[in-house]
Amino acid sequence: MSHSTVNAASLAASSRLPLAGLRVLELGQLIAGPFCARVLADFGAEVLKVEAPEGGDPLRNWRVLKDGNSIWWESQSRNKRSIAIDLRQAEGQALVRTLVRDCDVIIENFRPGQLEQWGLSYERLSEDHPGLIMLRISGYGQTGPYKDRPGFGVIGEAMGGLRYLSGEPGEIPVRVGVSIGDSLAALHGVIGIMMALREREVRGGKGQVIDVALYESVFNMMESLIPEYSVTGLVREPSGSALPGIAPTNAYRCNNGLVLIAGNGDGIFRRLMTAIGREDLAHDQALQDNAGRVAQVSRLDEAIAAWTAQRSVESVLTCLHEASVPAGKIYNAADIASDPHYLAREMLVGSKSRESYDLTQPGIVPKLSETPGKLRSAAPRLGEHTRQALAEAGLREELIAQLLASGTVRQS
Repeated sequence: MSHSTVNAASLAASSRLPLAGLRVLELGQLIAGPFCARVLADFGAEVLKVEAPEGGDPLRNWRVLKDGNSIWWESQSRNKRSIAIDLRQAEGQALVRTLVRDCDVIIENFRPGQLEQWGLSYERLSEDHPGLIMLRISGYGQTGPYKDRPGFGVIGEAMGGLRYLSGEPGEIPVRVGVSIGDSLAALHGVIGIMMALREREVRGGKGQVIDVALYESVFNMMESLIPEYSVTGLVREPSGSALPGIAPTNAYRCNNGLVLIAGNGDGIFRRLMTAIGREDLAHDQALQDNAGRVAQVSRLDEAIAAWTAQRSVESVLTCLHEASVPAGKIYNAADIASDPHYLAREMLVGSKSRESYDLTQPGIVPKLSETPGKLRSAAPRLGEHTRQALAEAGLREELIAQLLASGTVRQS
């Protein structure tokens, strides 16, 4: 498979990044906090990831392993440095307070109250650093009656309203095949950090706390769910592959697979009906707007399905693309890895792990025309940068040696 490859030239050009100079201390683990930090790192932020000396971030051992390390880890922790500190020890907590002095942003996704137990509350950390910005990601937020409950992304997806709508009517709701709740929280965290940095820049240099809850990040994506309920009492129900209230848009069977067709714009609908040989439906006055089409959605789905059933996925897509009707097949990993559009837009990036095996990583999003993000370095080994980071923070070599000997910190 051909793809763009990180090379010396691209690394040399990495100085021109929009977040170059931004210093981030990542205390999070697993998905939400680390994914937020990865996005910042992709655009030039210097991210120092704090991990436990024994085992490090649990994500290092999740899903498929290669050479004893998670392949997912290689993507989630790219462009970061790792420092291994035991946060349960007073000396480790003191080290974090030292490291924070040189940071703009601290990211954490522990259960509310954990930082306070370690003497790392925002109030304490910001005493000597009033410009510090702290992102706190948790299941239910830092306040409210549920704040002390453990909350993973899947619980946020359920409470946020997404899980109820996922799947076929009358069946057990299904989960999205990725940790979408965590990822949505991470992206809301990125937005919050950018806003807080702007506020600090414009209005006097003061930092603040950003409180992101997993369930709220999902809930924020739920479109008209609550407004419709508040006005009409309507409880939106699962609808399988269709989108209720918008027609026609659904998945349709071909003779060798499935296609998704979205013919729900007025002009698009007429082009779709013409393409499938149903001029009668294209010019039916009752179907000229969305409300009329929704009232006859079953009739329209039957007409489209009868047409696709006689054709291959490839012929259906060719016909509909020529007619300017939005349509596509359902991609799996193999489809993505060989797709020319993914390749052309550099969404498949070749790299090497610290163990020197080749892997393809997701490209960087969003795409900036003048200062695009870059894959600058492979995911670090546990504690790979401990000694270097502590020296940069001003610790003497004798003290670093003592901390290593005591197990408070670890150098890989």
